[in-house]
Amino acid sequence: MKIICIGRNYVAHAKELGNEVPEEPVVFMKPKSALLRPHLPFYYPEFTNELHYECELVLRISKNGRYINKRYAQQYFDAVTLGIDFTARDIQNELKKKGLPWEKAKAFDNSAVIGKWRPFSDFTNPKAINFGLYKNEELVQHGNSSNMIHSFESILAHVSKYFTLNIGDLVFTGTPEGVGEVVTGDVLEGILEDESVFQVTVE
Repeated sequence: MKIICIGRNYVAHAKELGNEVPEEPVVFMKPKSALLRPHLPFYYPEFTNELHYECELVLRISKNGRYINKRYAQQYFDAVTLGIDFTARDIQNELKKKGLPWEKAKAFDNSAVIGKWRPFSDFTNPKAINFGLYKNEELVQHGNSSNMIHSFESILAHVSKYFTLNIGDLVFTGTPEGVGEVVTGDVLEGILEDESVFQVTVE
């Protein structure tokens, strides 16, 4: 199982971090060890002083595929949830200044949180899925899949040119604006449509 992530997939988020809006998906990856196992606590990493949440829709790959045609891409995932792409922003900024890869800031152990899966068929309007992230019961991020620069289908078509997609792979589809810092004691809750799909406490 691999975790494929898409960066800068909402215009407002790209702008809030001072990044250019990309013409094609920005792709990075997390290893399997980045996945926070269900019911385990998330511990604030010792190596960062500026940890940010990034909440986003996550797809579960249900069919092996390579060079997927956008027209048929919906056949390759069967469920959606919310996830958090935890980011050590101070480390990422230093690496970016030096033109170096982001893995230390993005792919560290337990940096990928995922919630309860919902079948894709559950959504009455799969082109406009609402989601939000609450921090200590205050809404800090709100997104809708209709605002993504690159759709689910476009993402899978692009990614599968370079990496074979396998059953069980996860695809993080990008975060909307509103990313911010967390500290020890913060409680993060992800809402997919009207359902709570995860709650994580930073310890």
